[in-house]
Amino acid sequence: MIGDYLGYAATFVGAGLISGAVVHHPLDPDRYTMIALVGAGVFLFATVLNEFVLKRQRPSASKVVAIVLASLALSFGIGMLSGGLQHFEDFPERAAMLIPFGLTLSFVAYVLRHDATRWRSIIGPTGLLVLVTAAVAFFGLRGIAADMAAESGGGGHSHGEPATDDSETAKTHDGHTEDGHTEDTGTEAPAASPGPEDTGSGTGGGAVGHAEDGHAH
Repeated sequence: MIGDYLGYAATFVGAGLISGAVVHHPLDPDRYTMIALVGAGVFLFATVLNEFVLKRQRPSASKVVAIVLASLALSFGIGMLSGGLQHFEDFPERAAMLIPFGLTLSFVAYVLRHDATRWRSIIGPTGLLVLVTAAVAFFGLRGIAADMAAESGGGGHSHGEPATDDSETAKTHDGHTEDGHTEDTGTEAPAASPGPEDTGSGTGGGAVGHAEDGHAH
């Protein structure tokens, strides 16, 4: 019982890690690449446990390689599909590509993973139906994503990043606007105090006044 549980849980945990990593990868490539690798490892562990250990089979080396590769492709296909559906509102343009490609990849990988002898179904009516569905989803979701970007000003979900105000770009770094007025009160900066040459033995003010009238002492 515990083995069946571990295999079942690891399958979904691995797919969940991959789906999150595929969608969020542009935010932090190094971090989410590592998460995707961990998810792929967990999924492959579940595959080996479910297909070889619990069933106690001894398949040929070629079959083991085929199952492992198909399982890996299946995990990423499911991750792309589920991650795109879950985060379409957050990353509409990226999700619009992940969903149809994930659908196609997961279908092909599933056929090769569980019954490779039925590979003809990939190019048969069933495969054509999946391909048409993926194409319709691609163009339809791209249109929806474009409308969402136009409505929100080209945004997506920032995942907690603070929003910036365009009006702040007109302010200088010291908290004053470009015209010399203060940011909070809007009053002009105080005039500079008179220099030493404007002061003297009580006659500085009169000298300035005579100078302005065109007279000099």
